[in-house]
Amino acid sequence: MKPLTLAIPSKGRLMEQCAELLGKAGLEVERLGTERGYRGRLSGIEGVEVAFLSASEIAQNLRDGKIDLGITGNDLLQEKAAGLGIEVVVHLPFGHADVVVAVPECWLDVATMADVEEVSESYYLRHGRRLRVATKYTLLTRRYFADKGVTGYRTVESLGATEGAPAAGLAEIIVDITTTGSTLRANHLKVLDDGVILRSSAVLAAGQRALNDARAEALQAKLKVIAA
Repeated sequence: MKPLTLAIPSKGRLMEQCAELLGKAGLEVERLGTERGYRGRLSGIEGVEVAFLSASEIAQNLRDGKIDLGITGNDLLQEKAAGLGIEVVVHLPFGHADVVVAVPECWLDVATMADVEEVSESYYLRHGRRLRVATKYTLLTRRYFADKGVTGYRTVESLGATEGAPAAGLAEIIVDITTTGSTLRANHLKVLDDGVILRSSAVLAAGQRALNDARAEALQAKLKVIAA
């Protein structure tokens, strides 16, 4: 039987929390080769290989069918693989963060998405262009703005620190991920009253091949017990 491939974050706090959670479930992760190797094995469930990838790559590889299971942020999964047959099978108790819409604090009369739509009309009349929204979450942004009836904007791909885009004159609004909001406040930004697009956490997600596989079900069951 072909092994299932489980991808976990390759470095940082997410990797540490992931390894800790798997360990509590009796599933030890062992890297193969060098300490920086990108392959490993999972003790406790036969026939499951481990791939070490970035959180973003995990979402992309699930989408492309290159891996069977992955632990990554739900924000990345919803941005890169929503509606493509990938299922979230366990919500995990770490990696909590919100994807939010934030505007400059000096916009005193803008508190909701409806206010943004209203401001966008006057902004276009004054400047001859639409409001710019800097983000790494293009699909989530477009979907949410459409749901809220906001049309007078265009997205600007953020390649660096998104929260700095308004101060740099690259955008008027941002859609970004935040945990405490301190970075937004330091950049004189505020989250709209109805500006939480997604409350995210780390998740175990499965592709179609893993959904009816006993090995994947065993992993899912073990993690559900620990997550609860």
